[in-house]
Amino acid sequence: MADYLSLWWVWICIALALGVVELLAPGFIFLGFGLGALAMAGVVLLAPGINIPALLALFAVLSLIAWIILRMGFRKQSSGARIVTKDINDD
Repeated sequence: MADYLSLWWVWICIALALGVVELLAPGFIFLGFGLGALAMAGVVLLAPGINIPALLALFAVLSLIAWIILRMGFRKQSSGARIVTKDINDD
C-alpha cells in the first residue's frame, strides 16, 4: 500500500480529492494540503527513488509552505465591508 505513494499519479488524485474537500468545507486548510500534494507529484516524477517516510515528511513541509503562502495572500484581501462610525439617526 505504501508503494503507491511513490507513483506521481497517486499524488495528483490526492490533490484532486483534497480540492473537492476544500470545496465542501471552505477555509483554505485543505487547499494547502492539495497544493502540497500537487507539488509532491512533481517531486515524485523528478526523483522517483525517495523512500516513503521522506516523501511524507516532504509532503508535510510543502503543505505547510503552501498554507503559509495562502494565508499571507488572502490576508491582504479586504472583505469590502465598511465600518460605520456615524449613524444617520444620531442628529
